[in-house]
Amino acid sequence: MFLPPMRSLAASATSLVSALTLAVLPAVPAAAAPASAAPASALRAAAPVATLVRVRASHHPGLDRVVFEFRGPLPARRSAGYVSRLIADGSGATIPVAGDAILALRFERAVGHDESGASTHGPARETFALPGVLQVVRAGDFEAVLSFGIGLARKAPYRVYTLTRPSRVVVDIRTPHRTVPVGVHFLDSRRYHAGREPYTRVVRRPVVAPATARGALQRLFAGPTRAEYAAGLRFVASGATGFRSVVVRGGVAHVRLTGAVGSGGSAFTVADEITPTLKRLPGVHWVKIYDARGRTEHPAGRSDSIPESLEP
Repeated sequence: MFLPPMRSLAASATSLVSALTLAVLPAVPAAAAPASAAPASALRAAAPVATLVRVRASHHPGLDRVVFEFRGPLPARRSAGYVSRLIADGSGATIPVAGDAILALRFERAVGHDESGASTHGPARETFALPGVLQVVRAGDFEAVLSFGIGLARKAPYRVYTLTRPSRVVVDIRTPHRTVPVGVHFLDSRRYHAGREPYTRVVRRPVVAPATARGALQRLFAGPTRAEYAAGLRFVASGATGFRSVVVRGGVAHVRLTGAVGSGGSAFTVADEITPTLKRLPGVHWVKIYDARGRTEHPAGRSDSIPESLEP
């Protein structure tokens, strides 16, 4: 299965916090309201709604910056905080997010769609090749409440603030960790459909040292960036929702996947991306891939191995 990257997601901060940031529209003073004024709930209901039109992210010295740009006013309330998992508004389902930490954001009196229901800011999941930020994922857009999760390589201090003209909510996330570049293999769909090998293309990603194997798999499961996707690169997940662990010992990398892993009859699977990605790392000569139940065809010895479910 080809998974598209459901994508699109400083002035120096004086302080960085890892707590909830909240801004509220000023209330109308009671003394100023005429006797015939509508109740407070009606005034809030009539408040203008911000429309998200763009999500972008970039690296600056010492931090990654994610910017949410709105048409109209700023969202009436903004909040942020780290969560153990990203929950879809309405369904309550867990949304997969690449990375070791998730920063959740909530905007009230804000929408990310037009009257026809089409997104006004782009795809719901966007990948970024930054030192800290891996993905920006939309979790909800319902009843003027808009929510997102930012997948990070590591949990780090952050700061949330606003700018105007145009209206923007800015999230600055510290990147104090040292990174090294690694190569990640994605399917080149154009070469694959033309029958021209190799079927994968290597892209560069920064990962946090020294856990380069873990970092490389995080970047793989985050998928290609918008530009890479436009160039034909795809992440083939084969039903895997992520990986539970990766351990390298004796030159062998052992990868435990999560999800209902299966080839679906395809000759190209997630194993064809994981194996060459890990073999690019120093000290990795063989790769053994296990399904969610810990099964692989050749668990012993120095050899490559995949679970039976990934056979064509």
